[in-house]
Amino acid sequence: MGAVVLAVAALFLVFAWNTADLRPVEGYTLKAGFASVGGLAPGSDVRIGGVKVGSVTGQRIDPESYRAEIDFTVRSGLALPADTEASVTSDGLLGGKYLRLVPGASKRRLAPGDTLAKTRDALALEELLARAIFLLAEPPRTDPPSTDPPGGADARGGTGKEGAQ
Repeated sequence: MGAVVLAVAALFLVFAWNTADLRPVEGYTLKAGFASVGGLAPGSDVRIGGVKVGSVTGQRIDPESYRAEIDFTVRSGLALPADTEASVTSDGLLGGKYLRLVPGASKRRLAPGDTLAKTRDALALEELLARAIFLLAEPPRTDPPSTDPPGGADARGGTGKEGAQ
C-alpha cells in the first residue's frame, strides 16, 4: 500500500513539474535595474506576451545607486531588440510577480550580459489601493447651475445682448 502512495505522489510531482513549467530556462543572461522590484525574486518568470521565455536568476542592490539589479535568462534563439522594455508585473490580484518584457523596434539586438536601458518599476498593490481610496474619498465637484439653456443665448432666440439695453 505504501508503494502505491509513493508512486502516485511521484507521478503527481512529475505532472506538476511539467505542467507548471518549473524547469530552469537555458539561454543567455541579461540585466535590468529598478528603483523597486516589489516582490520579484529568483525563480520568477520572465514573459513576453504572457508566454514564459526565461526566469529571474538573481537580484542585488547596486552599492552606489541603491537600485535593485535583476539578472535573468532568456531562452536561446530569442534575440531581443536593444530597446526592449522590462517591467515588474503582478500575475493578478493575489498572484506572484514576474518580469514582463516588451520588445522594441530597434534593429540592434541585445547581447549576453547587456543591461536593458528601459525599465518600469513595480507598482505595489497597496499603492494602487491607496490611490483608489483617495479618489473615492474626494468629494464630488459640483458646478453652479447655468441660467442659460443648452446652446447658450442663441437657444432662446436672442443674441445675448437684449438684457444689456
